[in-house]
Amino acid sequence: MRVVLLFALFTSFCISAQKKEVLRDTSFTVHSSFIKERKKYPFIRIVKPELVKGINFNTNVIYTSYENRSLSLDVFHPSRNSRKGYPAVLLIHGGGWKSGDKSQCIPFAQQLAKNGYVAVTAEYRLSPEAAYPAAVIDLRAALQWIKAHAHSYAVDTARIAVLGFSAGGQLAALIGTDCTSPPNPVHAIVDIDGILAFQHPESAEGATAALWLGGTDEEIPEVWKAASPLSHVNTFTPPALFINSSLPRFHAGRDDMITRMNDLKIYSEVHTLPDTPHTFWLFHPWFDSTVKLTVAFLDRIFK
Repeated sequence: MRVVLLFALFTSFCISAQKKEVLRDTSFTVHSSFIKERKKYPFIRIVKPELVKGINFNTNVIYTSYENRSLSLDVFHPSRNSRKGYPAVLLIHGGGWKSGDKSQCIPFAQQLAKNGYVAVTAEYRLSPEAAYPAAVIDLRAALQWIKAHAHSYAVDTARIAVLGFSAGGQLAALIGTDCTSPPNPVHAIVDIDGILAFQHPESAEGATAALWLGGTDEEIPEVWKAASPLSHVNTFTPPALFINSSLPRFHAGRDDMITRMNDLKIYSEVHTLPDTPHTFWLFHPWFDSTVKLTVAFLDRIFK
């Protein structure tokens, strides 16, 4: 039975969603990132799913549907009961808003569940299929699904975080900040190397961002501004954790956002991991420290 379960997880990790999606961009995968980064970091090892004691999982659960399209999510949750419920975390994969897959979040989700969180990894429409704000709409629907199914997974709906990697980090921060009246459905943000501003001296976003946003900065500057989490920081913004690589372009807008949050007396943390590639969270030796920083922050906010 253990072999069957592990095979199911690993298969999902490797080929999830390839069977049903059209216009799929496969330019960003764990393997392609490994091939690229091991040239500079020959010691890295890919983080893979494993059987973790004390957690259960449900995969490829449909959370929303359109005319000819259904979107799914995976849920990893503690197997033990909890009277007051567990905090939940919505994990958002990266890939430049055009590629990537929710299966890339499985190892991280497993570790969050091991530490007492209900971890949900959701697919969302990417730029070859639908431009901004489709991804935001999808992920907000995933949050609603979590709240609607809170009883089934023992979720405490007053403790929900969004966590994203790279483009997913930008989306997590955008969803967490774009709230102008209470209650904000998001109670904490974890941004792992996702930019906070498209229009910024530190930003190097170009054609890939333009594909997702529906045009260049010169053509639609208002959309580029609206898609920037930095534009939305306000009194309802929740606490945020920023974990960054050593590449400055993926920090764009971070320091400005922290300054605004400080002015509003909103708690934030920032950790920059020295000499790391952009996709550090996918590899050992950085995976464990990234999980540790994340769990420590979430515990501080929720427990």
